Amino acid sequence: MKIAVTGKNGQVVRSLLALADDKTEVIALGRPELDLASPTTIDTILSAINPDVIVSAAAYTAVDKAEDEPDLAYAVNATGAGAVAEAAAKLNIPIVHISTDYVFDGTKAGLYTELDAPNPQSVYGKSKLAGECLVASANERHIILRTAWVYSPYGNNFLKTMLRLGSERSEISVVADQHGNPTSAINIANTILTICKEATQKSFKGWGIYHLVDDADTTWYHWAEYIFSSANLSVNVKAIRGSEYPSKAQRPNNSRLSTEKLKRTFSCSMPNWQASTLLVINELNETKR
Repeated sequence: MKIAVTGKNGQVVRSLLALADDKTEVIALGRPELDLASPTTIDTILSAINPDVIVSAAAYTAVDKAEDEPDLAYAVNATGAGAVAEAAAKLNIPIVHISTDYVFDGTKAGLYTELDAPNPQSVYGKSKLAGECLVASANERHIILRTAWVYSPYGNNFLKTMLRLGSERSEISVVADQHGNPTSAINIANTILTICKEATQKSFKGWGIYHLVDDADTTWYHWAEYIFSSANLSVNVKAIRGSEYPSKAQRPNNSRLSTEKLKRTFSCSMPNWQASTLLVINELNETKR
């Protein structure tokens, strides 16, 4: 199976590349060869590669900066994503598109399901929802995966930031009133590989939106405490409200997502966030040695 994935340096892309084996070829495509902000680059390169499936992973993810750069956010997350889905439709292949919990406003008391109405409150969230709509309309053979709180041994993320700050400071303030599912990009990539195998079967009919997050939920505050404890760092974690943390973009207080539909369709269960967090910490420690 040949998988073309948009983006070169993202956490999910790098995790997919790390998991590729003799039976699965993963080809990462990014700027300048493929630029979502310049849709004319998309058709040519994807046609030349002729993959079995496309994973649309590239995105504009600077949540606060998007408030000042809405045109660029929409160009990449909406127009660009739609162009990738259209290119996949021309090749008569499915597309797996990665979206976000930010499509919700965070006011629901329980877990969000795929049937809940989106109501994004930030430019980033609105651009990603627009991308979902364009992907779905451009290619009926689409799987849209909403995920959240992504971390990995690669790139910049909350876990790595906490480890860095924990080695520099004795006290850190962390938001305690936002709930969600910390999700390992490695687990996301593993599940995407399973989904790609299913989606390339002629008999597959499970197109649509799915939530993909690690099992169980927590807060940024409790996640930080777990990170420091697991890494044997002595840090006093001070709980603060999200309103006390300066940011341009409004973030959902509830990002908890239900994965029941994913489990039913693909017969896969996600690991819990504690075990996955520990695995990434251990891998980072091994890398240092």
